[in-house]
Amino acid sequence: MSGEDAPAQQQNDVDQKQEKPAEEPKAETPKADPAPAAAAEAAAAPPAAADKAPEEETFTYRALVLTGYGGYDKVKLQVKKGKPALKAGEVLVRVKACGLNFADLMARQGLYDRLPSPPVSPGMECSGVVEAVGEEVTDRKVGDKVMVLNRFGLWQEVAVAPASHTFLIPEGMSFEEAAALPVNYITAYMMLFDFGNLRPNQSVLIHAAAGGVGIAATQLCKTVKDVTVFGTASASKHETISEGGVTHAIDYRTKDYVEEVRKISPKGMDIILDPLGGSDTHKAYNLLKPMGKLITYGAANMLAGQKKNLLAVAKNWYHQFSIHTLSLIQGNKSVCGFHLGYLDGETELITQTMNTILDLYKQGKIKPRIDSTWHLEQVGDAMRKMQERNNIGKVILTTEPMPEEEKKEEPKKEDKKEDKKKEDKKKEDKKKDDGKKEEKKDDKKKEEPKKEEKKEEEKKEDAKKEEK
Repeated sequence: MSGEDAPAQQQNDVDQKQEKPAEEPKAETPKADPAPAAAAEAAAAPPAAADKAPEEETFTYRALVLTGYGGYDKVKLQVKKGKPALKAGEVLVRVKACGLNFADLMARQGLYDRLPSPPVSPGMECSGVVEAVGEEVTDRKVGDKVMVLNRFGLWQEVAVAPASHTFLIPEGMSFEEAAALPVNYITAYMMLFDFGNLRPNQSVLIHAAAGGVGIAATQLCKTVKDVTVFGTASASKHETISEGGVTHAIDYRTKDYVEEVRKISPKGMDIILDPLGGSDTHKAYNLLKPMGKLITYGAANMLAGQKKNLLAVAKNWYHQFSIHTLSLIQGNKSVCGFHLGYLDGETELITQTMNTILDLYKQGKIKPRIDSTWHLEQVGDAMRKMQERNNIGKVILTTEPMPEEEKKEEPKKEDKKEDKKKEDKKKEDKKKDDGKKEEKKDDKKKEEPKKEEKKEEEKKEDAKKEEK
C-alpha cells in the first residue's frame, strides 16, 4: 500500500463503522422515537473516535533506504509505518518528485560524509505538497506546493523538513523541474557569482557540461553579456550543450582538453569549475589566467564502478592538489572550495540565493533540463545511467507507483540485459580468438622467410658437398 492509499483506506473503515450503528435501530424499531436513535448515534461516536487514534500507527509510506555501502542493489525500496512526528518549525510534505545527484552516488559507496551511516534514506532535494505544519510555522500552509532542500531523507513518499528549508514553487513550474532546481542551481550560482564574481567578456571552463550542475552553470553564464563558455562532454552530447549555450564543446575522451583550451584561449581561463579532483585540479590551476579563479566542488574521479574502487580513491588522494600561499601571491590566482552540504546551517544565505534563482526562472532566463524520470522501484537503473555518464541534464525519481504492466516488463528487461551481457562476452571472446588466429598467422608469416632461408642454406650446403 502506498503512503497515499493508507489514510484514505483508514477513513473508509471509520466511515463504515460509523454507519452500522445508525442502521441497527431502524431495523429493530422502525417506529421508534428520534431520541433513542440519537442516543444510539451518541453511543456509537466514541468507538469511531477511538478508531481514528490508531491512524497514526497504521499510516504507511514507501521510502528508499541505503542499507549498506556498495553497488546499486544497496538502495532498497521499503515500506515504513507510522506517521512522522513534526517538531516546532517543521512541515510534512507529500513528495511528488526527487532529484538524483552525484553526491548520492558517492554516498552509496561511503564516500560522502554528510550522509549518516546506513540504514538511512538519502535524498537532498524534492518537490511536493505540504500536508501538515508544525507549531510556530507561519509562512507555510497545508496545500502549498514546495521544493525542499535538506541534508538527507527526501527519497520517500512523505518527508519532514524545517519550513525554512522549503521554497514555494512558481506558477507554471512542474514538480519534476522543481526537484531539479535546488542543488544544481544553488551550487552553480554561488560558484559563478559569489566566488567567481562573473562579469561580461570573461571565459569559463565547465567540466561535465551535460550534467545537472553543468547545464545550470551554462544557463547562468548566459545571463551575463559576452561570456565565453568552454564545456567538456562526450562527443554525442556536443550538439545539445552547444544549443544550450556552450561556445566551445570539447570531447575529453578523445582530446586533451588543456591543449584544446590553449589553442582557442592561449592566456587561459578566468573561471574554472572543477568537480573532478586529483590531477585535473592541477591542470585547472595551470590553465588560469592571472586574476583567474579555480572553484573546486567535487571528486568525481574517485568514482569508478559500482562499488568503492580503492585504487581510484588512492590515486585521487595521491594527486590531491595543494599549493603554497606564496605561489598564489606570485601567480595572482585564487583557489576556492564549495560544498553545499556544509552550508545547511546558512539558511539566510541559501534563501537569498534561491530567491534570485527563482526570479531568473520567472524571467525565462533559466529552466532545468530533465534527462529522464524513473519510479522509486527503478532507482538502480537511474543511478547506473548517471554513474555511466549517459545523462544530459537532471535524473529525476518520481514517487508515483509503478504501473503493474511496467513491473511485469522489468524481469524481461533484466533478461535482455543478461542476454546482452552474454552476447557482448561472446563478441569479446570471438575478438580474442580472432586476435589469437591473427597472431598465429603473423607468426606463420614470420616463419615463412626463416624456412626459405633454411632451404637456401641447405641448397648451398648441398652445392658445397657436390663441389667437393
